Amino acid sequence: MARKPDGRLRWHRTTLDGRTAVYGEAGDGPPVIFLHGWGLSARSYAKALPMIAATGARVLAPALPGFGRSDALPGEYTFEKLARWVDALLEHADVDEPAAFVGHSFGGGVATATAWHYPDRARSLTLVNSVGGSVWKKDDEQRGGRLLVDRPLWDWGLRLPTEFGQRDYRRVLPVVLRDIVGNALSNPAAVWRAADLARQADLRTELSTLAERGLPVSILWGSEDTVVPEATFLAMCEAAGAPGDIIADAGHSWLLADPEGFGELVTNSLTVRRTLDERTTDPHDVHDGVPADHPAGEEPGGHPTSATA
Repeated sequence: MARKPDGRLRWHRTTLDGRTAVYGEAGDGPPVIFLHGWGLSARSYAKALPMIAATGARVLAPALPGFGRSDALPGEYTFEKLARWVDALLEHADVDEPAAFVGHSFGGGVATATAWHYPDRARSLTLVNSVGGSVWKKDDEQRGGRLLVDRPLWDWGLRLPTEFGQRDYRRVLPVVLRDIVGNALSNPAAVWRAADLARQADLRTELSTLAERGLPVSILWGSEDTVVPEATFLAMCEAAGAPGDIIADAGHSWLLADPEGFGELVTNSLTVRRTLDERTTDPHDVHDGVPADHPAGEEPGGHPTSATA
């Protein structure tokens, strides 16, 4: 079980290419990079991230360009451009070893792109209710199904409010509204450009390449998510060759409503991966390429435990 957090996020402000960039930091140890969802900022997740740091990790949670107090990027938003921004921020923060990337919603797309464009930056990738699968609905008459880019804007608008209709989500609504309204007022163009990018996101080729490179990928999805549909989740799992985990009775932003469950889920996953890494690099625990506690012929592997929001 995840230990109680030992401190709050410390907030830093710096400049990248002459533009302000803000990020939160907590803990010390192997780096974990958390990338937030559309319309939000890293502050929305401030209850969960210290729990991850308390298990022995250095958590960095930037406010992506145009969100929080980070300045927007000029011109059209692309995942390549955002990945370049993340790489520059990590260089500034002296992250000199591969990190575990965790991305929620739009941040999952940015995390995927960063791992793809900068493979030396990532040691694992965890996507939570992430964009990138592109498929909106399965359609027998249309190969591959209907794409998210074809989803009417009014449908997005109708689905989003239902996300916070449940009782457990109402307590996080003020946090969400604070970020969305604040971002929309301070950087309306950037918010719109990011929304358009998320709507068109198709990162299935990148996920397939990451799988070929051997990068561990975990894909989580809330069973009650009406923002990122099940077809998107399944398309991403297929592309990455990952089984995926379905979080029961959880909506798109379940990790805000249940920060403890989210923190425990992520730390369990990171602990399993860290243990496997140590065993495969420690000659005392490996015999003929197989960890000592795994019978010959069995494939060692780890799988994060599902949490219920």
